Amino acid sequence: MSATISPLAPKKYPKMPDIEGARIATAEAGIKYKNRTDLLTMVFDAGTTVAGVFTKSKCPSAPVDFCRQNLGQGKARVLVVNSGNANAFTGKKGRASTAMTGEAAAKAASCAPDEVFLASTGVIGEPLDAGKFSHLLAGLVKDGRSDLWTEAAKAIMTTDTYPKLATATVKLGDADVTINGIAKGAGMIAPDMATMLSFIATDAPIAAPVLQDLLARGTAKTFNAVTVDSDTSTSDTLLMFATGTAARRGAPDITDAGDARLGAFRRALGKVLKSLALQVVRDGEGARKQVEVTVTGAKSARSAKRIALSIANSPLVKTAVAGEDANWGRVVMAVGKAGEPADRDLLSIWFGDIRLAHQGERDAAYSEEATSAYMKRDEIRIHADIGIGRGKATVWTCDLTKEYVAINGDYRS
Repeated sequence: MSATISPLAPKKYPKMPDIEGARIATAEAGIKYKNRTDLLTMVFDAGTTVAGVFTKSKCPSAPVDFCRQNLGQGKARVLVVNSGNANAFTGKKGRASTAMTGEAAAKAASCAPDEVFLASTGVIGEPLDAGKFSHLLAGLVKDGRSDLWTEAAKAIMTTDTYPKLATATVKLGDADVTINGIAKGAGMIAPDMATMLSFIATDAPIAAPVLQDLLARGTAKTFNAVTVDSDTSTSDTLLMFATGTAARRGAPDITDAGDARLGAFRRALGKVLKSLALQVVRDGEGARKQVEVTVTGAKSARSAKRIALSIANSPLVKTAVAGEDANWGRVVMAVGKAGEPADRDLLSIWFGDIRLAHQGERDAAYSEEATSAYMKRDEIRIHADIGIGRGKATVWTCDLTKEYVAINGDYRS
């Protein structure tokens, strides 16, 4: 956790309601950090369903493998998360560590080993000594409380400068149901499904396959549309748990992803996921500005997204934003190198509402003064119209500052 909080941090944190059937506890296990919490448990009532999406990295962490293995049966009773060590690229030792943690958690929660879910975040390649914290799990499971969401978000931070929380309450049938979420992530963020770590819980009674469908669709335009530095983590994990306790208050059991009663819930989940994803971008290592990149007029939506990510991930575009320099030529460069269909003579570019380039050349009405004034804002919008089709996409990123280099130059020391 950084000493200075990001200037883009929220001014206040949401008041997080309880999720009936979910209890939280945190501890200081001293895995890497001193004098701060680095261990989180969430315990769920019997009958809780689970869904998850994970990194597309070909070098996934041991906890990602562990979760994938357990996800098939769709039930969850306990989640254990540690920060300070990713337990990634740790070979047999990594598998032994997840097995030991899984067994200790299953024993603590009196559940089957395949109802345990694990996540780890931090340095890659360092063996994780589960002996440092597995003995704490029984006490944590016993002491869990439903009102510790902010503490949960703090316990999973690494280089984050603030905890990330979001909540929504919505009708399912005639009953109110709640969705709470937390996330962590500041660097190595170019999720190929989720942020580094994010955990969502709801009291809605939703079957595991439906939950999986909701989550997978919800990530496409949220967590999969943010990038801090184009680097996909080995540990990306997004898990969602549904305790089903709202059924006691009359919420209907949802067993079909096409159920019309899911509409409001789907939208609310999308809002929670988007809020968490944008909080991750706004806490990008060293970030001073949030950047929204929209591409229109591409050959397809997929093509538009690839061009948008080419712009959002360009170090030259991101450093221009950091320097408040209206260097739109770098956007031209990023469109051209994306490897997607484009036509130089049809390209138009805007910063905010200011059109800088039109039909392949600088806009005749372009004002450097007005654009330089716009670049001083802490939220910047870049729009490129490719001019050849109807494909469109929006992604979010942050600027690239000297602090990013400083943070990552001595991350292990």
